[in-house]
Amino acid sequence: MYQRTQKKQRALNLLEMKPLLRSHFQIEKNEENQGLCKVLLPRMSWIERLSIRFLQQPSVIKVQLDPLGSFVIQRCEGVQTVQQISDDLMNHFGEEAEPILPRLAKFLEIVEVNGWIHFV
Repeated sequence: MYQRTQKKQRALNLLEMKPLLRSHFQIEKNEENQGLCKVLLPRMSWIERLSIRFLQQPSVIKVQLDPLGSFVIQRCEGVQTVQQISDDLMNHFGEEAEPILPRLAKFLEIVEVNGWIHFV
């Protein structure tokens, strides 16, 4: 009997992953408050294009983020790991950001499910 060798799948560690904002999304900084930003989401599906054309809907959805979300999304460049982002959060916001890791993990999960980011 021949036994197939199974490749051991390495368990993924969120803290070692590098989030990257998808290329078709843009970040717009708030003119009044530099700590806040908006994520510009283009409407690209065929039904959205029809609603833009015939119902005069906006071609871009602007999502305003809170200070913590703005801080994190601006660092989703595929360079910093999640651990480095959490350390930066702690240094910048201090106790206001507690509990950091659960909040950061949930935020990254939400934006990944919505298709804003992927992990490198």
